[in-house]
Amino acid sequence: MATVLAASGFQGQDIILIVVIVVLLAGSGVLAMAETSLVRMNRIKAKSLVDEHKRGARQLARLVENPANFLNPVLLLVLICQLVSATLVGIVASNLFGGLGVLFGIVFEIVVIFVFFEAVPKNWAVQNSERAALLSAPIVSALIRFPPIHWISSLLIGLANRIIGAAGEDNGGMHHSYITDSELKAMADVAHEENVIERDERSFIHSIIDFGDTVAREVMTPRPDMVTVESDVTVRDALESALAAGYSRIPVEGEGIDDIVGIAYTKDLVRAERVGKATQMVRESVRPAKFIPESKEVAVLLREMQEQKFHMAIVVDEYGGTAGLITLEDLLEELVGDIVDEFDVEEPTVERCDDGSVLVSALYSVDDADELLGADLPRGTWDTVGGLMLDLVGRVPDAGDFVEVDGFRLTALDVRGRRIGRVRIEATGPPATERHAGAEGERAGGANHNGN
Repeated sequence: MATVLAASGFQGQDIILIVVIVVLLAGSGVLAMAETSLVRMNRIKAKSLVDEHKRGARQLARLVENPANFLNPVLLLVLICQLVSATLVGIVASNLFGGLGVLFGIVFEIVVIFVFFEAVPKNWAVQNSERAALLSAPIVSALIRFPPIHWISSLLIGLANRIIGAAGEDNGGMHHSYITDSELKAMADVAHEENVIERDERSFIHSIIDFGDTVAREVMTPRPDMVTVESDVTVRDALESALAAGYSRIPVEGEGIDDIVGIAYTKDLVRAERVGKATQMVRESVRPAKFIPESKEVAVLLREMQEQKFHMAIVVDEYGGTAGLITLEDLLEELVGDIVDEFDVEEPTVERCDDGSVLVSALYSVDDADELLGADLPRGTWDTVGGLMLDLVGRVPDAGDFVEVDGFRLTALDVRGRRIGRVRIEATGPPATERHAGAEGERAGGANHNGN
């Protein structure tokens, strides 16, 4: 056997080269698996693995915090392993088979190296990304801390960045990726479809995400719906007004609704009446009112209500006039939905009719209407469907007036004075966003209305 090998040109040094080739190919396979599994891993999943106390999870979390720190060195090492092993295969094949050895080496490199040390490790990492990431994280962490690898990788990546004009960018020319609100909502939708979370949990997640973008104007009780008492009425009269409305707190106005002098608490009025102060002016029993701008974020307001221990705030507009009021219950309803007690008269916010149309309150949010209808209604200074109708019509509509926008007809119903009570929404065709897809500069939602 030794004579045959010697006759074929096989030498002792070829054994050493074959051992080196096997080591390099094994290393390239491990690194290929590491590259795929670590790139597929995100920070959220890595953090959950840390919370589950998985072995290697801490190293994994540190790696995915900044992918450029591990990706560039891993890619460099994979390239080195495969190029060097391919070169050595060519040398050994040439020693054994002469000129045909070159052809054999090429075939070996294409079939064996690609299939067994590139495709197989990466496909396994795709199918077992969590396990592969946990296995490879300690190895990669040790490699990227090895000074020569770090120096060579930084030098070559720096040269590449200088060539493409990205030398001044941080993180090796790579940008952090951020998860948007829409992506979080989509994740919750997918989790619900796959029965990971319940429908109510999905809705709660959506509410929490939307809560951060909501301002006081969108959830307040508007000025016309406020129940107030004048400061010169008696405690007994103020108490009767509060009890009739079913409120535990009621704003007190001085020279008009734009002059709120304080908040009267029902328990304070009851206490005052019981000690013989029923005929005293209510202004003597008020507590200071909190005033907030209508543009205040409700998430910030909720924290202030918790810290400063108040449950009601008066919302003022940019001119200092009273725009409405907002309560702690209003904020909680944005998160968990409507809270109805035994004294509330619940009116349906949405009614579906047999003809396919939908009846909504004029105070129904445009965002909620979009979600309900799958539409893309116009945005502006308004927040409600009623506000949208007023803007499109250009006046206070009469009962029965309608506008057509984005493939839907909005008809005003139950118009009382200058306010729209309810709106009927019915589809008239495909949404304008679909009809005009690809038309640049055209704003979907041009309105037509009857009357002047």
